[in-house]
Amino acid sequence: MRQRILHLIDEHFLLKKTLVDNVQQIERAAELIVRSYRSHGKVLVFGNGGSAADAQHFAAELVGRFKRERQALAAIALTTDTSILTAMANDYGFDRVFARQVEALAMPGDVVIGITTSGNSPNVLQAVESAKQIGTATMVLNGRDGGKLKGKADVEVIVASKDTARIQEAHILCIHIICELVEEVLSHDKSN
Repeated sequence: MRQRILHLIDEHFLLKKTLVDNVQQIERAAELIVRSYRSHGKVLVFGNGGSAADAQHFAAELVGRFKRERQALAAIALTTDTSILTAMANDYGFDRVFARQVEALAMPGDVVIGITTSGNSPNVLQAVESAKQIGTATMVLNGRDGGKLKGKADVEVIVASKDTARIQEAHILCIHIICELVEEVLSHDKSN
């Protein structure tokens, strides 16, 4: 059992090292969010299953704080309102649960962020497409080879693994890095 634990820890570290290939995309993601907040925009974030929990985590770090006391930042996890989710799924189909919310809430200047470990979630894909039609900036935290979402967002961070757990761990690291960068830049703005 100990060898298996050590192997899993090694897998975790090796995959996270591959994020070096995504440094430019992570930086661009933080810049998109900063630009949105500077123009009084907001972040809309969503995903399914564990990615839904990651979306809620992301929104909470922005609304509350990550490391610094600061003004609350507007962020909404589209995964949290069961009445909206079930109504949209019932009336429009599960593939539209996020797209319909994006159509209602997103405005040019906002950032719409989809999180998926496969890149093939129809409801994430449709929401990103709806956001593009509205003119919002789009970002995807993705996995595997990018799937059907590859190339569809303004910024995409692809964690090149087939292991869902490792992808989710890397997504959380990306979320934390992005939140830290956003806070640093916006705090610097306030001090000048």
